[in-house]
Amino acid sequence: MSVAVVILAAGRGSRMKSDVPKVLHNLAHAPLLVHAMQSAQSVDAARMVVVTGHGGEAVSKAAQAYDPNTIIVTQEEQLGTAHAVQQAGAALSDFDGNVIVLYGDTPFIQENTLRDMLTARENGASVVVLGFEAAEPRRYGRLVKGADGGLDAIVEAKDATPDQLAINLCNSGVICADCGTLFKLIETIEANNGSGEYYLTDVVELARSMDHTCAAIIRSEAETMGVNSRADLATADAAFQTRMRTEALKNGVTMHAPGTVFFAYDTNLGRDAVIEANVVFGPAVTVESGALIRAFSHLEGCHVSQDAIVGPYARLRPGAKIGNCARVGNFVEIKATTVGEGAKVNHLSYIGDAEVGDAANIGAGTITCNYDGVFKHQTIIGKRAFIGSNTALVAPVRVGNDAMTGSGSVITEDVPEEGLAIARARQANKPGLALRFLNRLKATEKLNLKDN
Repeated sequence: MSVAVVILAAGRGSRMKSDVPKVLHNLAHAPLLVHAMQSAQSVDAARMVVVTGHGGEAVSKAAQAYDPNTIIVTQEEQLGTAHAVQQAGAALSDFDGNVIVLYGDTPFIQENTLRDMLTARENGASVVVLGFEAAEPRRYGRLVKGADGGLDAIVEAKDATPDQLAINLCNSGVICADCGTLFKLIETIEANNGSGEYYLTDVVELARSMDHTCAAIIRSEAETMGVNSRADLATADAAFQTRMRTEALKNGVTMHAPGTVFFAYDTNLGRDAVIEANVVFGPAVTVESGALIRAFSHLEGCHVSQDAIVGPYARLRPGAKIGNCARVGNFVEIKATTVGEGAKVNHLSYIGDAEVGDAANIGAGTITCNYDGVFKHQTIIGKRAFIGSNTALVAPVRVGNDAMTGSGSVITEDVPEEGLAIARARQANKPGLALRFLNRLKATEKLNLKDN
């Protein structure tokens, strides 16, 4: 059956102590909301509905920036989780299939978990709940099972009896049910509880009262973790990094010091890539097989091709594309530039808004002067070109195939293929002038001291 996902993202998140809506706080360079949306995409959701409230405009913008097809609905008053889901009713009025309810502050729900919930639906359960065994249940809602092993009810901690509080099987809040059944059950929910809210958890007891079968899928507490505070966010980030490091090692990536490598939510590393210590990946990075990322490098929005070497102490910014077997060395920054196969930018250079041809060599200290204060301009460096050290290439400018520039040159005009461009003042030596100049300075210094 088709699957729709409703993501609840209306809460203020007061414990974050922030003006930013809770679901927009970043985890591994992406808002918490995006992690929940990734979970929805993992089961090929035919529709994705995000329920907004506090900071709704910003939340909507973030959701649709990630997936323009996202349907946005608004919960004007925060009257509980059932009321929040109810706001998605109109958007799903013509939908025939299963609905999964996720939370914008619960970033780690895995694809296999959601598929197991869908399988439980196929096997006859009208409502399926995701639960976990809590080390310290405290404020969590408890899952109350019946004699047949099915799920009888979910009881919120504040409304639970002492016997129910002794249960350590807890509710994550994630629910899966047939669309029509879910919204019919929600219509019958009443706010007769300690908070005066409409609890989504009541659908289980209501379903059981109508002789529907309910089931629970149990996963680890870590997977169902919600983020409610800055401390939770730090814990979640540490958990995310641990998982990504483990997956990278399992998939054939070599890391010399895994605990010092930091991933983004969408980092993609090929088999036999080697990552040295203290490497940071920002969003949208792909490193192909056999590439070496050396220590203390920072990469974001870039593509590193097979057998390329980057670093140490290199920075690849958005739009950097490093070709096969190319080299980007220490203290080199690359931005919006294609570096061709086998090309070398080995030392202390900035190359921005440029094309570097195959097998070209960029000397130490070279910069592309790409910005005139208003516009960005492009530099084209041909195949096998040799750029002398400390060359400034004032864009827009083109250096032809097999051409060269002299060290220290400021290149403002195109250099033809196989040509040599030298753009610097002729050196003039003045015998004895250095000593006379130094003595004059010293004499001036003595006069100043005497006057004072």
